[in-house]
Amino acid sequence: MSVRLKLTLSYAGFLMLAGALLLAAVWVFLLRYVPEVIHTPGLFVPNQSDLLRAFAPAATAVLVFLLMFGLLGGWILAGSMLAPLTRITNATRRAADGSLSHRIELEGRKDEFRELADAFDTMLTRLEAHIAEQQRFAANASHELRTPLAISQTLLDVARNDPKRDTGELVERLHAVNARAIDLTEALLLLSRADQGSFTRGHVDLSLVVEEATETLLPLAEQRGIALEASGDITPTIGSQALLLQMTTNLVHNAIVHNLPAQGAVWVSTAVHPESVTLTVENTGKKLSPQLVPTLTEPFQRGTQRVRDDHAGVGLGLAIVKSITQAHDGTLTITPRPAGGLRITVELPAAPLTDLAGYSWPRSFPSR
Repeated sequence: MSVRLKLTLSYAGFLMLAGALLLAAVWVFLLRYVPEVIHTPGLFVPNQSDLLRAFAPAATAVLVFLLMFGLLGGWILAGSMLAPLTRITNATRRAADGSLSHRIELEGRKDEFRELADAFDTMLTRLEAHIAEQQRFAANASHELRTPLAISQTLLDVARNDPKRDTGELVERLHAVNARAIDLTEALLLLSRADQGSFTRGHVDLSLVVEEATETLLPLAEQRGIALEASGDITPTIGSQALLLQMTTNLVHNAIVHNLPAQGAVWVSTAVHPESVTLTVENTGKKLSPQLVPTLTEPFQRGTQRVRDDHAGVGLGLAIVKSITQAHDGTLTITPRPAGGLRITVELPAAPLTDLAGYSWPRSFPSR
């Protein structure tokens, strides 16, 4: 049976039961004032038998009326109550067929059906955006991977057509192209690993992570004339040491590469809050529009032109940062600085105090 029919029968059954109880109460009340047998010569006084013969047909008619009224009214009432569920079901079928642009947009007061419809609309919106992002990612990844392969194919064709060409230059160019393809493939694998959340969690101090990342990238900053400063507090959290190091390295690397041509600066700091820890990376650079900033976390999206120097990256830096942050139940906030450049803040859950018993954290790390 359908839900509508079950509800109809339930309404009718409850109505019949209530009617029967009411008639039984009336019958018991009447019996209290009517004797069983009355012998009064010359005067007719009804007894219980007479009352039963008069009451039974009327009670039966009332019960039949209640049954018909309950079935008809219950059918209409159940249909009215289940109408929003029908719209939700139709939207679900359309979504199952691949149409994610449809929305329920249920009107009326905010009841359970309205909350369910709104939650379903929100899910469809996020799912549609996610699929669109994945499609753009697949298209961009295919393009990025095809570029080094096409360059390699061209170099090999040129070498085959010109056997006397210097092979040393060819090998160097093929090595550079192959290295870039490997970097891109490793970045894609890292992004997939972060999205899946398949990593072991443990105690991590972000201050040590920042110290290691800045130590590694300090030569690059000095080479470009960028002042790199790091400071902060002990920032205990729970997560993957390797992934958090990759996240911090990507942030600092981007801050160095996408900076002023000379005399730029990068500031890296950590802070502790009651229930969270934060990592903040700021840099100088070109002014970015507020409309462009939200797109920087999309794969292969850059805030400036697609530079191709030795440290340009593969366009997945902030996309990997976003995935690692989400995998650690954190939030990523990117805001443009009024003077130019970006301020990027990663907020992660702090390690519970009960998990820190017996664990010795380092005191702090110095500025650079």
